[in-house]
Amino acid sequence: MKDVRSRLAVGTMWMTGARGAVNLFGLISTTVLARLLTPADFGVVALGLTVTAILSAVTNISMSAALVQHKDPTQEHFHTAWTLAVCRGFILAALLAGLAHPLALAFREPRLEPLLYALAIGPIFEGLANPRNIMLTRDLVFWQQFMLQVSQKLIGLIAGVVVAVTTHSYWALVAGTLIGQFSGLLISYTVLPFLPRPSFRHSKDLMSFSIWLTLQQLFNTINWRFDQLLVGGFLSRAALGFYTVGDNLAVIPTREATAPLSNTLFPAFARIRDDRARLAAAYQSAQVLITAIALPAGVGMAMVADPLVRLAMGEKWRSAVFVVECLASVYALQTLGSMSQPLAMSNGQSRMLFIRDMQAFAMRLPVIFIGMHFWGLTGLLYARVLTGSIAIGLSMQVVKQITGLTLISQLKVNNRTFASIAIMAAAIGLVAHLMVVPSSPAWLAVEVAARVAVGAIAYIGARLILWRAAGAPKGPEAEFIGMAQRLLGMLSRARLGATPSP
Repeated sequence: MKDVRSRLAVGTMWMTGARGAVNLFGLISTTVLARLLTPADFGVVALGLTVTAILSAVTNISMSAALVQHKDPTQEHFHTAWTLAVCRGFILAALLAGLAHPLALAFREPRLEPLLYALAIGPIFEGLANPRNIMLTRDLVFWQQFMLQVSQKLIGLIAGVVVAVTTHSYWALVAGTLIGQFSGLLISYTVLPFLPRPSFRHSKDLMSFSIWLTLQQLFNTINWRFDQLLVGGFLSRAALGFYTVGDNLAVIPTREATAPLSNTLFPAFARIRDDRARLAAAYQSAQVLITAIALPAGVGMAMVADPLVRLAMGEKWRSAVFVVECLASVYALQTLGSMSQPLAMSNGQSRMLFIRDMQAFAMRLPVIFIGMHFWGLTGLLYARVLTGSIAIGLSMQVVKQITGLTLISQLKVNNRTFASIAIMAAAIGLVAHLMVVPSSPAWLAVEVAARVAVGAIAYIGARLILWRAAGAPKGPEAEFIGMAQRLLGMLSRARLGATPSP
């Protein structure tokens, strides 16, 4: 168990580094392209990517998750997974190409047709990728994934910026996506060499696990993407650009705080799934840790959105500020149930996730449609806050069914986080009230730095005081202090080793 915990910690660090680098590149790409392109350019590409994502979910067969969950996959399993992924890639490409003209007419957007023809190439690249790379996750080996993800994103960033600078066209967004996918295909075979061949031998075996996960991902994708189709169909392309870019910025802090641990928890939970008591304790420990990091990150993002968006992308993107403020807050709260996904998947409960997302979709669709119909983009954002808050309870119910942890017990362990965030929000609000600065980049940078610094100090300080007052129990604070002490010890030993003897 100690070896697993050590490898899990190292893996989490690798994945955290990878996600940090990937999102740094993504943030650079967004800010650079936002200054070179218009919100309408982002809107039309968002429409194409939304159609692609929904059709991708319809055809998704979740081979990676099936291989991780399988107790003893053989070479034939990998050949079968590759064959099914290739077939799926070509089917998806044909669907996108066939629907390109009708969808362009339906949305009254002639640019959508050639855009979908181009995006149809992407699923083929993804289908041809090396399926054996998922075993790096299963075996808790993550440095190769770090190299794969970071190099793919960096290549896509460079390609997109080069095309944007030379053409000032929305095709820069498409070029960055496709070139990044193609580079990922090539790199996947250098990280873990594999010579695939066509095989359907284990199709039934793999599909039996993935069918419910596929349905769950379908509803999940439609659930989180149909609002973009509504905005694209009923509002302007510029509104869709504000909404899409704001949504992408809002999710970054929460997603990047949860994704590395989520990726490592899937195989870790799978190892102890037969011991319910250990599983419940491991889940609780991971959830408290992730909430302590992700919740303040998301709330903090909402509270620095105004000066940050104006500084990074310019005044023409000011309408995206309210999008970030609303969605960053609800994404932050959803971390309370964010680990239900790897927990359920590790226990083979993909059907449970499907039912959860079907319930969320049935609730979300009418609320969002009514909100947007009567109050436009503002109504849609309030509807997302409401439905996103309700969805937290659905995820926590999944956790209860698998581990036996009640909703109260899942919330109660986060009390110090809730109290510390309240203090942090008050401190940032005070800074925002006192600082009324001009709209120049230099002053906006000062305001962003002030809000971030004050918020971080308030949160960390409040957390440590509350932790000490509670008797310094085991928890995130002890984990972080222990990590800091080990890091200082390593640096001290390294410094002493580098000092010449007298």
